[in-house]
Amino acid sequence: MIKFGTGGWRAVIGDEFTRENIQKLAKAMAFKMKAEGVDKEGLVIGYDRRFLSKETVYWTCEVMAAEGIKVWFVNRSSPTPLIMYYVMKHDYPYGMMVTASHNPSLYNGIKVFTRGGRDANEEQTKDIEKYLKKVEDFVAEGGIIERADYDQAVAEGMVIEFNPLNEYLDNIIERIDMEAIKHSGLFVAVDPMFGVSLTSLKTILAIARCDMDFIHTEHDTLFGRKLPAPTEHTLKELQGYVAEHGCDLGIATDGDADRLGVIDDEGKYLHPNDILVLLYYYLIRYKGWKGPVVRNIATTHMLDKVANAFGESCHEVPVGFKHISSKMQETGAIIGGESSGGLTVKGHINGKDGIYAAMLLVEMIAVSGKKLSEIMEDIYAEFGKLEMEERDYKFTQERKEAIYKMLMEDRKLPNMPYEVEKVSYLDGCKVYFKNGGWIIARFSGTEPLLRIFCEMENIKQAKALCDIYEEFLGLV
Repeated sequence: MIKFGTGGWRAVIGDEFTRENIQKLAKAMAFKMKAEGVDKEGLVIGYDRRFLSKETVYWTCEVMAAEGIKVWFVNRSSPTPLIMYYVMKHDYPYGMMVTASHNPSLYNGIKVFTRGGRDANEEQTKDIEKYLKKVEDFVAEGGIIERADYDQAVAEGMVIEFNPLNEYLDNIIERIDMEAIKHSGLFVAVDPMFGVSLTSLKTILAIARCDMDFIHTEHDTLFGRKLPAPTEHTLKELQGYVAEHGCDLGIATDGDADRLGVIDDEGKYLHPNDILVLLYYYLIRYKGWKGPVVRNIATTHMLDKVANAFGESCHEVPVGFKHISSKMQETGAIIGGESSGGLTVKGHINGKDGIYAAMLLVEMIAVSGKKLSEIMEDIYAEFGKLEMEERDYKFTQERKEAIYKMLMEDRKLPNMPYEVEKVSYLDGCKVYFKNGGWIIARFSGTEPLLRIFCEMENIKQAKALCDIYEEFLGLV
């Protein structure tokens, strides 16, 4: 059975990500749309640069057309936030994006968006899995998943190929202070990481009169043999480029452009936590916005400090961007994000957008008249500093079950050198200390990994706590 995690369905190409399973998912979506009476409204679909992404759209369209469901197909590799924007703006009941986001190149996958351009929540994904079971039973009983001829479906208007990129870019441009950027004379280096953000960022930066250089722009389904995630490890070349050429800023986006990585004017990698804090601080201090912030359970508590200082609140949710966007809608939060690099800002789309976030950072430099490193120092001076240690561990299924039982069922904890304030089992096991620090161990919803995050006043304390957890869980 196809299973949805925190970022949609992702699977290894040729193992579970196969034409057969893709078309089963398409059939399940057709069942669901018909049951809900929205099949006549159709859906929007797009794809990224991964291996088999475009073919996956063709296979999906063939099933949808056979089911009498019209598909609006963005017929070139596109950012995930473009699809979310179009579903929201034009009020489609569903959208689909063929991508495995920041997963390794041997993965591909499909994200499903619901009305409003939101990530399908847990209730929706469980419903999709219910219809997938119906499809499995249908096939097991000898049923055949009907497929239309793709070219004929296009000719008959059941598949409409189009490209709404300009509409999406105009929406971003309208929300950014382009005039301030035009007069700032900024020099920006961009690393699309062989992904889909090149045209979007190049277009907006050119309109804003920025000097710019790009690296890693070609189409490479292996992503340069690196993980297509903008991490400190994968952005070494961008760091070197910024330092060597004296750039004001280095920007990187992941494979489908919904996550952001940043190199500051000193050639220093900024953690996604730093980016979130910078942007929340900018929206409140410089732009005069008011409102709370939303973060997931493994994201920095520096956001709490900034929120409290301005008389606002910070809301904590489980990992998965659907939880962030839902809580933002509920609370009227002005920004929400996660420590893995995804964030969204009120007034744009209801999900992650690395392109919009990148341009907001460019605007921040232009409006403040300060370098990124200077703004970060302002924040440290006002609110103090926290340090985070992150570790990932692979495991066998047997080991996963043992760790899960120890943490989540037996609720055992190691002896730790700090007084515990409380323990949460909202998503994994998170221990909050009375000194303001915390540590969490949780299983990834997108990869077969156990992740440990720890945030303390200094990195030595954070590393020591992670060591204690490693030994306690038998991970060393």
